[in-house]
Amino acid sequence: MNVTSTLNPVSHFLRGDIMELSGENDFLGSKIDEDFLDYIHVHWRQFPAPQSYQHFLLGIVYAIILIAGMLGNLLVIITFFTTKSLRTSSNAFVANLAIFDMLMMSKLPLFVMNSIVEGQIFGKIGCDIFGLIGSYSGIGAAITNAAIAYDRYRTIAFPLDGRLSMRAAIGIIIFTWLWSTPFSVLPLLEVWSRYTPEGYLTTCSFDYMTDGKSTQLFVTAIFAWSYCFPLVMIALFYSKILSHVREHERMLKEQAKRMNVKSLSQGDEKSAEIRIAKVAISIVFLFICGWTPYAIVALIGSFGDRSLLTPTFSMIPAVACKTVACIDPWIYAINHPRFRAEIQKKVPWLCFFGPESKSSCDTKSAASDATDVKSETA
Repeated sequence: MNVTSTLNPVSHFLRGDIMELSGENDFLGSKIDEDFLDYIHVHWRQFPAPQSYQHFLLGIVYAIILIAGMLGNLLVIITFFTTKSLRTSSNAFVANLAIFDMLMMSKLPLFVMNSIVEGQIFGKIGCDIFGLIGSYSGIGAAITNAAIAYDRYRTIAFPLDGRLSMRAAIGIIIFTWLWSTPFSVLPLLEVWSRYTPEGYLTTCSFDYMTDGKSTQLFVTAIFAWSYCFPLVMIALFYSKILSHVREHERMLKEQAKRMNVKSLSQGDEKSAEIRIAKVAISIVFLFICGWTPYAIVALIGSFGDRSLLTPTFSMIPAVACKTVACIDPWIYAINHPRFRAEIQKKVPWLCFFGPESKSSCDTKSAASDATDVKSETA
């Protein structure tokens, strides 16, 4: 018996799947080409199709994310490549994260078009492109966050000789793209898993619904590769940073006691590095908030109770990860003094803090630029 036939309208509403109270409603997949139906798991096809206004609202949300995300990431990328003083090894990782986030934004127009037609406008090809871009950008952002954590640890723990050279940074950046490749290309070629529609059938991801050990093994592998490993590296390096900062503060207090003064202020460079580390931690926190829901949905689909996965519920993690890709650049633009100052120079109307803050930023920027140039040429 069809599962949805046992649910009354109130249950559908509470589960996030609204169906009309009178008359028949199309079911998910009814607007999909027949030759593509085999890629849609039967679990999704048991639900009534979302109402047009639901597609419309999601399309509006994604359009807003697209505009804000494109603007923010483009500003970070352009500012990095056009400002010589910002082209340091540490900022190269920031630019790489913005590129991955920009890649994530590039697939949103396809989602908006899918929402308009309430299906896959380009069929399997569009689904494969959507899934491929999502995998590359998601996995790439994860491992880039780990690289940022590693760079921050080296810079803060070893301020004299810990800064990575630009050549080493470029090597790590190339590695982040190589790291993203296996679990992006394998589903595309259908060597292991495949890209399939999910939720409202307007988005696509790797297949986590098909029964079988192969699917479970793939979900386990990609979960460890793209989520667990980067998260462990991030936690390791930031715990080392916190430990180093505590030890540094303890040494300052002891030295202050020996000198019979209340406290010793940290150097500007040290304070700046710690401030940037705090920004990086906030980026990582956003990453966890954005991608943990998606990981949970995939694990439930492969190992858990699939009745929990309604189309509406399954769309929420997708919105979360796109939102994080949109917010990332604004965190750096607001908190990084030199990025903020340069962005305000290039786009005066996009001023976050007013003239006083801008002046302060310019002062901090000049001091920090001098430090960076000195360390890069050392």
